[in-house]
Order: sequence, then structure tokens, then C-alpha cells
Amino acid sequence: MKRIIRFTVDDSFSGGTVCDILKGRFCISGTLIKELKKHGDGLMLNGAHTRTVDRVQTGDELTITIYDAASENIEPREMELCVVYEDSDILVLDKPGGIPTHPSCGHLYDTLANGVAAHYLKNGEEHVFRAVNRLDKDTSGLICIAKHSYAHARLCSGMHSGGIERRYTAIVTGTLRGSGTVDAPIARESFLKRAVSPEGKRAVTHYRALRRTGGCTLAELRLDTGRTHQIRVHMAHIGHPLLGDWLYGHADGDGFPRQALHSSYLGLTHPVTGERLRFNADLPEDMKRFLDKSEKQY
Repeated sequence: MKRIIRFTVDDSFSGGTVCDILKGRFCISGTLIKELKKHGDGLMLNGAHTRTVDRVQTGDELTITIYDAASENIEPREMELCVVYEDSDILVLDKPGGIPTHPSCGHLYDTLANGVAAHYLKNGEEHVFRAVNRLDKDTSGLICIAKHSYAHARLCSGMHSGGIERRYTAIVTGTLRGSGTVDAPIARESFLKRAVSPEGKRAVTHYRALRRTGGCTLAELRLDTGRTHQIRVHMAHIGHPLLGDWLYGHADGDGFPRQALHSSYLGLTHPVTGERLRFNADLPEDMKRFLDKSEKQY
């Protein structure tokens, strides 16, 4: 599978080199530039092969061809996918809770990656599975998947620079009041578990209580960083672990089948067009049912 991207040189790059455009306009890394050079049509200027040192003029057309292939170790398996958005560069899905994102020991054929591989195959496409914002197995909601290495690199860069905005909706235990920020470093405590620790990496979570029901609170959470289990660790740290979180909350999971966490909003800049895209996903039925039941009992 290949993705062809064309760019007409404007006055701002006239007189510069192909490399100037690749790095200045496309923000392409040296590694990807080396990959483009491996293919005869990887870098083309006005329809002919070009070098990164060649000069360009206003009106020239630079063409980049990015090659991709299917993930070798992910077997396609038919799965019902909730596609929120799709084009030649990205795929945005609303992932159900209970489905792992990547294959692992014990989950080789029932993951989102397997379903996406089947989706690509059905559409006559081949792509390596590249999740941009990774969701835990039991976390539901919006997840973005890049269809090629360039899109993945640009989007991951946005994750670190703040270009990707993520908001989550969660049901936390106890009465959470108002809004605030948890700025507490997170480190690995064991193979599975993380914890707030001065030896960890900085992690920042903003929270806002939306409504209280029974002994729980529906809250909105926004991330400045993307540490593993960040929301789960931070909410437990301030005394409000997520409903159903057996790892950071109660051992029985409060009777809820998973941690009540949903990726409800995703804002990103399209890696190729530069357009700002915004996506929303409604609460899943299990969280809705819990809230409805709690309000009736309250």
C-alpha cells in the first residue's frame, strides 16, 4: 500500500532545497527521509526523481510516496467496528470497553488490532497497526489510528506538544467537588501497576465534577501528559478511584465490570491537510445504565 502526498512549492520555499520542504513543511524526520530514498518514486520533483539537496522554485510540484504493508503478526479477524471518521491517513474509532487495543499473551485474536486488520483487508488496504492514543482494555471511547508512518509520526508529535486534546468522562467513587489539577509524577510500581512517586515522570490531570449521584461522581478529565494509567492513578491518589477499578480501587471493582472510563473527546490536527478535527463520543450504555440506576435509588 502506498500513500502519495503532493505539495506545490510556494514563495516561502522558493530557492530552498527539497530537504528544506521535507523538514520545514512536512516535519519529516531524518529516519523517514532515509526510507523515502529507498524507493525510486519516494521523492519526485515535477514528475522526476529528485535528491534532498536539489533546489526548488515557486510552482514546482514535490511528490512524496510513503509505502506501507500489513502488520505481519496481527491476524485479521472480523469485528464490528464503530467508525467515527476515516480517510487515506487516519482512522478514528469508538472502542467498546473490554476489548484490548493490541495483541498480547492471552489476547492474540480478539483485539482492536485484529478487527482493524480485517477492516483494512475488506477495503483492499494494507497498513501496519499504529494506535496514536492508546486505550486500556477496559477503557472505552475514541481512539485514533494512523495509516502510515508519516501520519503516525506527526500525530505522536502532537501528543507531546499539546496538539492533540483528549478529554475523558469517568465515574469516580465518592463525592468529588468542583474542579482542580493533579500534578503528580507517576512511576512503575510493578509489571502491571503504576503509582505516584517522586522518581516518576511528570503527569498532569485536570478534573471537573459534572454531577453527583449516590456515592459516586460523574467527572470530566483532561490530560496534559499521557502516562500509563494516568487518570486511574491520579484519581486514586486524591481519594476518588474510578468505579470498577479493581487495581487502584476496591478489589471487587464495586460490582461494575470495568473501570468506568470513557474517551469522550478527541481533538487533533490532521497530519496531512493541517485541518483541525474534533470528535465526540457519547457515554457507553453500561455507564449510562449505572448513572440512571443510581439516580433512581438516590
